[in-house]
Amino acid sequence: MDILVFKTNLSDHDRIRDIEPALDVHPDIYQWNVDLNDPDMVLRVVSRHIQPKDIEAMILGAGYYCEELPD
Repeated sequence: MDILVFKTNLSDHDRIRDIEPALDVHPDIYQWNVDLNDPDMVLRVVSRHIQPKDIEAMILGAGYYCEELPD
């Protein structure tokens, strides 16, 4: 399993609900959450066989900012 970490602008629960359908149905995503208390509004994704650029594309496609944070 991989844990991918991203900086986002998902600043409230309404924005999180906008991305929820795409992340919940993806077969390679096992778990995800957004830390609204973190200044970077960090999205953490537990997955297998998914590239960070794919997560970024899903979030960007929903109209929100998403950038992988370095290890």
